[in-house]
Amino acid sequence: MKLSKIITFIFMLLLGTKGISQQKGTIEKSIFGVQTGFLGFWINNEFRLFSNLSVKSELGLDAGIFGGSSSDKIGTILAPVLTFEPRYYYNIQKRAVNNNVTRNNSANFIALNLKYQPDLFVISNNNVDAISNISIIPKWCIRRNLGNNFHYETGFGIGYRYFLEKVNSENSEIAVDLHLRIGYNF
Repeated sequence: MKLSKIITFIFMLLLGTKGISQQKGTIEKSIFGVQTGFLGFWINNEFRLFSNLSVKSELGLDAGIFGGSSSDKIGTILAPVLTFEPRYYYNIQKRAVNNNVTRNNSANFIALNLKYQPDLFVISNNNVDAISNISIIPKWCIRRNLGNNFHYETGFGIGYRYFLEKVNSENSEIAVDLHLRIGYNF
């Protein structure tokens, strides 16, 4: 199955899900928070569309490490990023029925990560440039609480990245998203 068909299927699944009105197992109406991880920090807002479908918008700085045996330059980079992510919490109702904590959307979910990284500025210890790109990555993730306002989130996905400027002879590549973040909800 082609990657584009898989991405289209997941996108239709996320946006085509109808919410069911219920008292238990509903995601939060709106969550505003900050997150940090190994590769960056972000400010975000997640708001509910239906009982188990939300959209997370995010603004932050993605970090990266570059260089190695094939390059003389080794360093780190921080670049701005804007993310839009529909999320389908597929087990929040089951967690509520089993009396597990569902506060702050503590459940498993699948997401379609839509990310734009402009080349507005770069913070780096070497003289490097960022290349504007757009990525679409379907992901499987877990979110759990650490006390009242803290949480952690981890996820994995494989998708597609398109460069807005030509890089060598290619304009696109396979993109992998592996994240582990700790956050605080206001």
